[in-house]
Amino acid sequence: MATLNDKFLKHLREVRQVSPHTLRAYHRDLSRFIEFLSCDPLDTSVSAEPPPVQRITASRIRLYLGSLLEAELGPSTMARHLSALRSFFRWLEDLGYIEDNPCVGLRGPRKAQKLPRFLEEDEVERLLKAPCPDDRNEDRDRAILETLYSTGCRVSELVAIDLKHLQLDRGLVLLHGKGKKQRYAMLGKPAVESLEQYIMLKTAKGFNGEAVFVNKHRKRISDRSIRRILDKFLLRAGIHSPCSPHTLRHSFATHLMRRGADLRTVQELLGHASLGSTQIYTHVSIEGLRDLYAQAHPLGGKE
Repeated sequence: MATLNDKFLKHLREVRQVSPHTLRAYHRDLSRFIEFLSCDPLDTSVSAEPPPVQRITASRIRLYLGSLLEAELGPSTMARHLSALRSFFRWLEDLGYIEDNPCVGLRGPRKAQKLPRFLEEDEVERLLKAPCPDDRNEDRDRAILETLYSTGCRVSELVAIDLKHLQLDRGLVLLHGKGKKQRYAMLGKPAVESLEQYIMLKTAKGFNGEAVFVNKHRKRISDRSIRRILDKFLLRAGIHSPCSPHTLRHSFATHLMRRGADLRTVQELLGHASLGSTQIYTHVSIEGLRDLYAQAHPLGGKE
C-alpha cells in the first residue's frame, strides 16, 4: 500500500498540481492511516504490514476515524483526514485497483461554521487614508492597500504581480492564484491612480525589474513585509481588532454582498473553485442586513 500511496502523492503533485501545503498534509494523513492499518484490530493476520487496498472496508475507516476522535483531533483536522482518504480511494477506483470505494457514504464530523472577520466600510476608508507624505514609502504602501481592497486578492497573489500583469487603462490585473489558476481582477479608480503614481516614481528611481511591489533592496516584496505594512497603518487608523491581509479580502467580499452583488460574481472575483467557499458571505451579509433592519424599522429593535 505504501507504493500506491507514493504514486498517489506523485499524481497530486504532477497532475493535479496541488499546493505544497496540501501535499504535505495528505502525505502526513495517509501515512498515519497506513500506520493504523498495520495494527488494525479487525485484521487477524500476524503480519505487521497494512492489508492490501482491496481488503480495506468502510468499517476499518470508521475505526480509524474513531481513533482520531479519541486522540482529540478537532473537526477541521478530522475532515481533512477524511478528505485525504476520499481522494486516495477515488484515485484507486479510477485506476481499477479497487472495485468498491469504502469511503462512499462516510461522513465526517460537522464543522462549526465561523463567520470571517472583516472591517466595516468606514474602517477601510480610514485605513486607506492612513499613508501620508511623511512616510518614506507612501506611494508604494498606498498602492498596496488600495490593490488589496480593490481586488480582494490573497497576499500571495499581490506579491506575485508583475508589471506585465497590469492593464491600468482597462482597470484590470491578472492574478495568479492557487493551483496555478489565473483570473482577472478589477481595479477601482483609486487603485489605478495609486498604482500609476507609484510605478511612475518607481521607474524614475531606476527600479526596472518585473515585480510591481518591491522593497528597499529592489527585490520583490515578501508577504511578511505586507503584513508589517498593514499593521503599521491599522495602528495609525485606530483599528485595534485583529486584522491580516486576508481580513481585507473578507471585507472586500462582505461589502460587495452588502451592496447587492450576487454570489456567482463574488465567487469569480475571489477565485473560489467552489460556490460553497463563497456562501459564507451570505451569512455575513444577512447579519449586516439584520443590523440595518434593527436600526431602520420602527419595530426592528423591539423584542
